[in-house]
Amino acid sequence: MKTMIPKTYLFVLSLILSAVYVSASEADSVSRKVIHMIGTDFRPSYVFPTHEFFRGANSTGERIDATLSGHLKYGFRFSPSTKMGRMYPYAVQGIGIAYNTFFCPSEVGNPLAVYVFQTSRIAALTPKLSLDYEWNFGASFGWKKYDEETNPWNRVVGSKINAYINLGFMLNWQLAPNTNLRAGIDVTHYSNGNTHYPNSGVNTIGASVGVTHFFGNGVPERILSSGLQRENTFHRYVSYDLIVYGATRKRGIFPADSNPVLAPGSFGILGLNFNPLYNFSKYFRAGVSLDMQYDESANIGNHVANDYFPSDPDELQFYRPPFREQFSAGLSLRAEIVMPIFSINLGIGKNFFCHGADNNSFYQTFVLKTNITKHLFLHTGYQLYRFKDPNNLMLGLGFRFNAR
Repeated sequence: MKTMIPKTYLFVLSLILSAVYVSASEADSVSRKVIHMIGTDFRPSYVFPTHEFFRGANSTGERIDATLSGHLKYGFRFSPSTKMGRMYPYAVQGIGIAYNTFFCPSEVGNPLAVYVFQTSRIAALTPKLSLDYEWNFGASFGWKKYDEETNPWNRVVGSKINAYINLGFMLNWQLAPNTNLRAGIDVTHYSNGNTHYPNSGVNTIGASVGVTHFFGNGVPERILSSGLQRENTFHRYVSYDLIVYGATRKRGIFPADSNPVLAPGSFGILGLNFNPLYNFSKYFRAGVSLDMQYDESANIGNHVANDYFPSDPDELQFYRPPFREQFSAGLSLRAEIVMPIFSINLGIGKNFFCHGADNNSFYQTFVLKTNITKHLFLHTGYQLYRFKDPNNLMLGLGFRFNAR
């Protein structure tokens, strides 16, 4: 059965991009309440040799250890005349596009990434120099995926479309009132969330240098003097996020007396999270989460229906495992960075109700929440097991109770 996750992922990405566009256009149409920005980056990076394919087991016999990308971005900052502009004076969010090359187009491709981004200040070092961060989240297109006949060496990438996640830290130097030079380091991860195999993931670390230009009043210091201190004091409170998500995934089978194989078809996932979060400030909230998930593929390796293990994986058949082996419930600690439009939620937890090795594990989550309304948000996440094993995507909707 052909998985629908690439199309679903693209649909979610389009919704995120739409949310960014609507936030900018609606605010701008009222009374010029946003400050527009354009920027460009160049990012040379080192490719971690996590697979023998990168270490020279490819058609060229040479290491694939370098990549280069060029980025073009549009962003906006809320102006000093808005509450958002006074609360988050340095936050810039927007959309970007990037061209990537791994200098091996025949086996890896030259992927094109489309993403949303957000950047803001961490600390002021001098009046014109600051330490900033930036994250990118989106999809990358145009990978040369593994094919037994046409691309047999590349056992790293199993899909033409992969998730793109990037985090960078940089020095931001104000060259002119509206123009900044930024340079720093960043890390990048490409993966398909186990929707296709192989899925070893591609990881890079490197440098970033770029220029940004704001139109209009782009000087953050003017925002601070325009009335930030006049905002009401933040009152701490508890909010409650309820999330429902779904995905599909592939599952590998590891028989004791045979080589590992890929189970035929794709398997469905349905999950629910309930997150009570204490809002410590306008920037940060934290709490716990009750996490429940049904994974149709969990522990199927223990329920093979064939009398003998077939040589052709497509001939594998399974009995349906009992519900208790496919359902898990756990508790996780959650920390969330809160910014305009977006929130980044990180979690680490352990399943306390589970049966079978596939669910009995510590798990980690990375989630991007994109606000649609004050209460409703998109939930785009990724779950790992044991800090290293890709588990599944989490694409869904959330509702926030007691939002302020």
